[in-house]
Amino acid sequence: MATPTYTLPPLPYAYDALEPVISRQIMELHHQKHHQTYITNLNAALAAQAKAIQANDVPQLISLQQKIKFNGGGHINHSLFWKNLTPPGSAESSLDAAPTLKQAIATRWGSTEKFIEAFKAALLGIQGSGWGWLVANAPNGKLDIVTTKDQDPVTEPQIPIFGVDMWEHAYYLQYLNNKGGYVSEIWKVINWAVAEERYKNGVDGSAILKAAI
Repeated sequence: MATPTYTLPPLPYAYDALEPVISRQIMELHHQKHHQTYITNLNAALAAQAKAIQANDVPQLISLQQKIKFNGGGHINHSLFWKNLTPPGSAESSLDAAPTLKQAIATRWGSTEKFIEAFKAALLGIQGSGWGWLVANAPNGKLDIVTTKDQDPVTEPQIPIFGVDMWEHAYYLQYLNNKGGYVSEIWKVINWAVAEERYKNGVDGSAILKAAI
């Protein structure tokens, strides 16, 4: 069986399309350098894994698992992240683009405003590097806010609706130590149309993660 090889997915918008919320400089570095590094390291780890399987080298297989998890998670998370962002002021950046999800959020948290405040609190509560996610729990679709450490991805039975990257490389060049500013501004570029599609069509969970990579 051939070893899978992953490549950097193109952004669905220009590098400067998210300004002034996220600068062109950040997007270029984040996409071309950080995401690419995860892919390069994932491909190397998978190639080493294939050799270890062929050699029946169990200790090597065990030692590679963390590299595959970290870099594979980085690839999945960023592939989802790019798609759940959209230029500020676009039709997709309005919560009205997600009527089904909007109603589910209001049912779960009482209002959109309360949901956003709860999500922001979760993001600012992350210690070190990680991600904040809106997830739906399969098979009932109940919504929750969760955080993941480092590059750990959301896994079944939870379905990632959208995520926010809280690694410093996602915001520091622009917001410096004002993490709260980034957490507040990111809502202007959330792609609610994509979130609606993930919520309505990703009930089995696997479809979203496979499509991401």
